[in-house]
Amino acid sequence: MAADERDEENELERRRRQRNRSIAIALALGVLVLLFYLATLVHLGGNVLNRPL
Repeated sequence: MAADERDEENELERRRRQRNRSIAIALALGVLVLLFYLATLVHLGGNVLNRPL
């Protein structure tokens, strides 16, 4: 029984670490997207939205 409980605890710990890692990767990706967006706006200038369609 003790081995089964340890295996279950190890599995729960592994899932928790994997979830935290996934959240960290998602946040890093979001920051990167925001950084590229802001760099594009700076590069194109503030008047990029004031053009005729």
